[in-house]
Amino acid sequence: MAAPLYTTASGLLFHAGKILILTVGLPARGKTHISRALERYLRWMGVKTHVVSLGDYRRKTLGGAQKLPPDYFSIGEKSPETLALRKKVSDGCENMIWEFFEGGGQVVIYDANNGLRKNRQALAEKFDKLGIHVIMLESICDNKEIIETNIRNVKISSPDYRGWDQDKAVEDYYGRIRLREQAYETIEETEWPYIRIFNVGEKIMVNKIRGYLQSRIVFFLMNIHNRFRMIYFARSGQSLIEHSYKADSDLSPAGWEYSERLKDSVLERRAKSLEQRGYDPKERRLVIWTSTRRRAHHTAWPFLTSAGESSPRVKVIEKPQMCEINPGVWDGLTPDQARKFYPEEWARFVKDPHAFRAPRAESYHDLSVRLEPILIELEREKEDLLIIGHSSVIRCLLAYLIGLPASEIPAIEVARGDLLEVVPTSYGVHSQAFHFWDGPGRRVDAADGEVELGLFSNRDENNFYENYAEDTKGKKITPSDLAAHRNGVEQTVVAET
Repeated sequence: MAAPLYTTASGLLFHAGKILILTVGLPARGKTHISRALERYLRWMGVKTHVVSLGDYRRKTLGGAQKLPPDYFSIGEKSPETLALRKKVSDGCENMIWEFFEGGGQVVIYDANNGLRKNRQALAEKFDKLGIHVIMLESICDNKEIIETNIRNVKISSPDYRGWDQDKAVEDYYGRIRLREQAYETIEETEWPYIRIFNVGEKIMVNKIRGYLQSRIVFFLMNIHNRFRMIYFARSGQSLIEHSYKADSDLSPAGWEYSERLKDSVLERRAKSLEQRGYDPKERRLVIWTSTRRRAHHTAWPFLTSAGESSPRVKVIEKPQMCEINPGVWDGLTPDQARKFYPEEWARFVKDPHAFRAPRAESYHDLSVRLEPILIELEREKEDLLIIGHSSVIRCLLAYLIGLPASEIPAIEVARGDLLEVVPTSYGVHSQAFHFWDGPGRRVDAADGEVELGLFSNRDENNFYENYAEDTKGKKITPSDLAAHRNGVEQTVVAET
């Protein structure tokens, strides 16, 4: 379990105090990827976490590399102007760290090279004297493929190389790395707690890691990688009995038709996206996760029954943790019935739909705790992934990837008939939504503003606990709204014909 079950007066969780994580490593070793992934996970746990990036702050304050003095990245003697600029940047980052801690933050990840032992030693001592726990996090990488991929996909797209020829930008960045290698000092000082990661998760070494939160950080870092993969989300098809949690009914005829359409849309969209990025879809396997509910894993059947040379390699895995949220005594009730028979519980539900738990039911907080092993598997998975799930589960997983606050999870609208494509990157995720289905079981906005089911389908309000965002007239977050909630997320919505 990771999601916190309590809060403290100080706002600091797990009796861990305040922690400063200093990243250490040469350029293009995955420090930013590791920092952002760890920030995302700690925030999911409820820990107030912030990444302070020296490179981002330098670009924001001084501009791109073309605006810097020639000796800014060089090793050895530097001009007074360069020394003043470098001090301005480092002091500004330190001020940002202090401001976050003083504002109630618990963990700061300082994303910088920190390659000189004396400099990181001085920085660690400065914060340690004021009661901040310091951990050094070194990323070591000798895999040339990882380094090359990181340079081409991340580094040369920064403002430092805006307008540059790609190959010249890569060569220039390699030159910057060679300069850093001349003075780089790996972590050998054992007086500080440290974590050393080799090739972004291939091997890990730890020293003096103590306490629950520090151990959770190590556990998470043991499960990450930076290999390119694509993640797709889609709801399961319509079932014969839509309103019953207990029934576990099979797909309706429209649900089977939906599953075929989903297969065609996923394979077409995936092939197009991979080819645009220079990958051959035939050489990559598609892994499909479903819950153990009939309507979920039967939606994946067409992927297994398709034949032909163009069919991809597919593996389907059923995961019991991915079953939908349990509505308890509200199973099968409409919003009006729940309001009538359980007025006090309804008032609490409307006030806080994330934390509220109906009698003998699960809250979204409970569901988030249940899904934590799935999040770790999501980080570990290296193949392209399709998650065929229930709307409540997809909400939680999307909120984790995108970094939404827990309070907004119930408001995410996940419509049946939309395919969500998410591509993790070093600075966040890129996501797109593709519409492929308008048949029975899809909710669409009617002209009068009411939320209706798709064509030839009866209105189904009896599953509102699972489909809160679609079944109430309160706040909703649609796929096109998600990008506004998280820096580093790019999102577009596309309708397929």
